[in-house]
Amino acid sequence: MVPDISTGSRTYGLLNYLYGPGRREEHTDPHLVASWMPELAHDPGRDPAATLKQLADRLDLPVLALPKDRRPARHVWHCPVRTAPGDRHLTDAEWAEVARRIVHATGIAEYGGDKTCRWIAVRHADDHIHLVATLVREDGRRPRRHEDGIRAQAECRKIEKEFGLQILNAGDRTAVQHPTSAERSKAERTGRTETPRESLRESVRHALAGAASEEEFFHRLAEAGLRVEQRIAPSGDTLGYKVALPGDRNRDAEPVWFSGSKLAPDLSLPRIRQRLDAGRLDGEPITAHGDDPALRPASARRQAVPVAERAVSIFDGDDDEDSAAQLVGVGELLDALAQTAPPLTRGELSEAARAFERATRSHIRAERADNRAIRSAARGIIRAGNALGKGEDGGATAMVLSTMVLVTIAAVRWHSARGHAQQAAAAQRAAQHLRGAYRSAAAAPMNAMREQGRRLPEPVREGYAGTLETVLPEHADSLRREPGWDALVATLDQAERAGHDPDALLQQAIEWRELDTADSVTDVLVWRVRRIGKLPATMDPPRARTNAQTTRSRPRPSPPQAPDGSADTRRVDSRHRGPRR
Repeated sequence: MVPDISTGSRTYGLLNYLYGPGRREEHTDPHLVASWMPELAHDPGRDPAATLKQLADRLDLPVLALPKDRRPARHVWHCPVRTAPGDRHLTDAEWAEVARRIVHATGIAEYGGDKTCRWIAVRHADDHIHLVATLVREDGRRPRRHEDGIRAQAECRKIEKEFGLQILNAGDRTAVQHPTSAERSKAERTGRTETPRESLRESVRHALAGAASEEEFFHRLAEAGLRVEQRIAPSGDTLGYKVALPGDRNRDAEPVWFSGSKLAPDLSLPRIRQRLDAGRLDGEPITAHGDDPALRPASARRQAVPVAERAVSIFDGDDDEDSAAQLVGVGELLDALAQTAPPLTRGELSEAARAFERATRSHIRAERADNRAIRSAARGIIRAGNALGKGEDGGATAMVLSTMVLVTIAAVRWHSARGHAQQAAAAQRAAQHLRGAYRSAAAAPMNAMREQGRRLPEPVREGYAGTLETVLPEHADSLRREPGWDALVATLDQAERAGHDPDALLQQAIEWRELDTADSVTDVLVWRVRRIGKLPATMDPPRARTNAQTTRSRPRPSPPQAPDGSADTRRVDSRHRGPRR
């Protein structure tokens, strides 16, 4: 059950909408289910003699009784309350109880009070009601509605439990400010798929991802085509900023500005400066076209993988501030990947980045933690420019997305362990979108690897099956039945031709992190082996094998380095249960 409180200045205008047909003729049978005093609140939906003007005047009476200079500018309190999809439809009597409980909890009309605010509850659909009140009490005072949104949410959680409805996650006051109904209506009228507030929030996040300085951040905002206005002190220092979409104007034909703090709590200039200081990067400004020949999209993505894996290890640790900093960095990395993704995966990646944005904010602050490595990875991805959806770019994209699924599920576990329900749910949504993006990105390179693996001589294939029996005996049979088995065979064959010992390489890939919860163990092993062995992310053309190789008789070179580049091979307790891939 979701309440959404806002204020306005036109009682009659709101009633006209609630009792009207709706924007898509969706309002059916509008009527009152409860009010402050039924004998005074005549229902225009059921009483032919009642009018909207009459109802509006009676609601406004305590406001109009005040001198003009004492009337609140925004005196209309509006709170739609909606059940979750899949919930049963409540009766009018049940909605009336919901209405009375919420106006009591929010301070609009406490139980037993005879001098409270005037209010009504209108129902024009099966799944929600609209509470409308005027913010002057019968005694001329204002209601005590401090933190009314939080109190409404808390009451809804109680109602859900008592009414047998879905119990939604409680908020913690770190969420973004949602678009108002007026903003949504304007977006619909102008043909936008999202409101300017939402578009600007995403654009500001993108400009911040991997930015090395405040100057670069503002430069990238301007490069994105936004209107940008900085508030400058007499000393010349920047005190704040605001942004607007070109063409988005109010009724006075002026740009509609949003400060950073109105877009998201962590997009205010002071919070942005904290992020830049904690994760300060070195490097020249990033060009708009990513035309630096020193770094290619595939290389940037491969370099991001070990950095993202390090974030997983930090989430498994006990330093909450460091973990919170890594969450911010993961958000920037997802924003960077979404901005530069090939068309095939851009939609899912954009949705993943939008969802994970909620998981980056909690009451655990990270002002002093160092997340330079992961912010540098995001910077490198943006600097390298847009990736193609094929070849090495496509394979490297699949490689990094496979890891990002791991990272987001690790974030789910971290938030869940600390009772951050909203953030855990957001990270879970991001993981689902990343899985979809991975499937799209991995289809072509995995198909090519599978085809190559099927073409290998049967003695070679059986030899790699023996390798699997040696290093992972309890799962060998099931892994050979996975669709990715042929791709793993091709990868091990390619590693052997490159001079690696497939047995040692596969052993190291298995020991790097647990595999019990992987969606596809063979897919995971393919990308680990390719990265650890520094193999291309795509299949190279086959070369003739020697007789010694065909019989799987070969020298044993020293094992490759661990994924973090150190000389030590990291071993993980097989009993450890990591996040699901």
